[in-house]
Amino acid sequence: RNVLVESARLARGKAKPLTDYNPKEFDALVFPGGFGVAKNLCTFAFDGANCTVNDQVEKAIKETHRLKKPIGALCIAPVILSKVLGQVTVTIGQDEGTARAIESMGTKHQLANHGEVAIDKENLLFTVPCYMLDSTIADIANDAKALVGAMVKYMG
Repeated sequence: RNVLVESARLARGKAKPLTDYNPKEFDALVFPGGFGVAKNLCTFAFDGANCTVNDQVEKAIKETHRLKKPIGALCIAPVILSKVLGQVTVTIGQDEGTARAIESMGTKHQLANHGEVAIDKENLLFTVPCYMLDSTIADIANDAKALVGAMVKYMG
């Protein structure tokens, strides 16, 4: 599956390759979740805590973090932040197995329910559980809205 083509289909518009990403041109970076994150942006779906992260994804995270810009991650996407940044705080909701995996990467896991945003103020990370919990589409919409709202509030 071509990730760029699939991204454009989901966004219902043109998608650019991550190689074109320049964090200086954006206010924040957000990773929507979904199983595709765990198998296309990294290898967490196959390798768990021993996963690797796509080079361009890792570069985007590190450059955005270096510029002290906020980074958001929904659903399973916080595992990428854990792998790349290490000693940070994120949420995977209530999933004990995934929480143990990210804790083994040096990350602090914060329990969260729908509508609760785990905020790592020091590292400017904003994460929500979404489908890592039993969810309805309304729960996912509310989590996404809460995450973006928290990021916008931070950016003032």
